Amino acid sequence: MDLRKLKTLIELVENSGIAELELTEGEEHVRISRNVAPSQQMYAPVPQHHVIAAAPQTAPAAATEPAVPEGHVVKSPMVGSFYRAASPGAKSFVDIGQTVNAGDTLCIIEAMKLLNEIETDKGGVIKAILVENGQAVEFGQPLFIIG
Repeated sequence: MDLRKLKTLIELVENSGIAELELTEGEEHVRISRNVAPSQQMYAPVPQHHVIAAAPQTAPAAATEPAVPEGHVVKSPMVGSFYRAASPGAKSFVDIGQTVNAGDTLCIIEAMKLLNEIETDKGGVIKAILVENGQAVEFGQPLFIIG
């Protein structure tokens, strides 16, 4: 791996507050970790390679939160910024109540200035959109419920 790229990754870990970064490109494998107090852990956008960031543990959901509809949960495959449309002012890819087919684009997640279209792996009706437009999302965070 290029020394400049490695230095950039180390700076990313230092400046972002993430505790660990693991990257595999072909046969090359790098793992960068540091000790961080649990209250200081944050996430930063990272390229969509094979990246793993340690997630802080969260408390169970409070009983007062509204019930989430049952159905297939579409989760974020990466850390980044969630966008419902291709550009500001454009029509949203999907809305609640809309029927979608497997492979349809649901949203865009911007990570490291790259726009990644997120597609559904299952058809059905959009029952819930769990993230606000422009909100930062984490790896594995539920985005949509499809029934």
